[in-house]
Amino acid sequence: MTDTLIERNPEILGGTPVFAGTRVPVRILMEHLEAGDRLDDFLDDFPTVTREQAVSLLEHAEKPSRNE
Repeated sequence: MTDTLIERNPEILGGTPVFAGTRVPVRILMEHLEAGDRLDDFLDDFPTVTREQAVSLLEHAEKPSRNE
């Protein structure tokens, strides 16, 4: 896996945060999960995102902030 999980590049979707090496916005994964879709449904819809990328993002998102 790449060292970077999320990329922000003004040349890719105007700087929207995307999964590294793809053009898939990170928010799309969250929207799928909030709608009740399974992770596998998201991965089927966006095959350029690896399971490892998605799981790493979710693990990172659920860790509490050090400021809390």
